Amino acid sequence: MTAAHVVRVAEGPADRESCFAVRKQVFVTEQGVPEDIEYDAHDADAVHVLALRVGDGEPLGTGRLLHGAAALDKTGGAPGVGSLGRLAVLKAARGLGVGAGLVRAIEDAARARGLTAVDLHAQIHALGFYQRLGYEAYGPEFPDAGIPHRAMRRAL
Repeated sequence: MTAAHVVRVAEGPADRESCFAVRKQVFVTEQGVPEDIEYDAHDADAVHVLALRVGDGEPLGTGRLLHGAAALDKTGGAPGVGSLGRLAVLKAARGLGVGAGLVRAIEDAARARGLTAVDLHAQIHALGFYQRLGYEAYGPEFPDAGIPHRAMRRAL
């Protein structure tokens, strides 16, 4: 697989289904997250981003941004802070810059909505990835879907 990919805000039902298919492969199939907790009511209003392989348009990765009231429970009630979540990159596309592209697209979407920072809940094994992108961990480790996580934040 080549590194040639494009990242954009998901548009319409077909893109949304591509986002959900990537999440299912990564979280449900690979990591064993129960499917009934992978998808939630926030999916309807979230900004979803999608990475596609140049040439054939195959989905490579996805992520979402929660903002406004939907983000408050994820950000500790901090106003003006968005919540980056459900970041997933297919195994064959890892290490090619897809994840970083998705994070930057989510940050751009947050800026466009007037947000001043982005929070996320990182799986422990991904802390270094997010730190390289400017995120700082805070608070104690906690479980989410049986997987250890830490809260992280980056000012925009």
